[in-house]
Amino acid sequence: MKNNVGYGSADSVLKKAQELISDRGKERDKPNGERSMLRCVSTFNAMTGHKLTEVEGWLFMLYLKHARSREGAFRVDDYEDAVSYSALMAEAAIKGNGI
Repeated sequence: MKNNVGYGSADSVLKKAQELISDRGKERDKPNGERSMLRCVSTFNAMTGHKLTEVEGWLFMLYLKHARSREGAFRVDDYEDAVSYSALMAEAAIKGNGI
């Protein structure tokens, strides 16, 4: 079985997800990369009375990407974003558990 490390391989999707996190941070002048979910869920909670956590915010985005991937034309971006959301969710969970 040939090991595909080119475009479309798991390695390339992981690399692209890492670039997306970094690029979003640069676009928003955040040197540590994209980290807006805590601010987003805090605002949502204040406006609605809900108590979403940062982890649940990333989980919501992950579900959104999976739902989008099942409709319309194929877009690799749905999967790259899902990987980056999973990584950000893991980071938030680690931080939230004091690790």
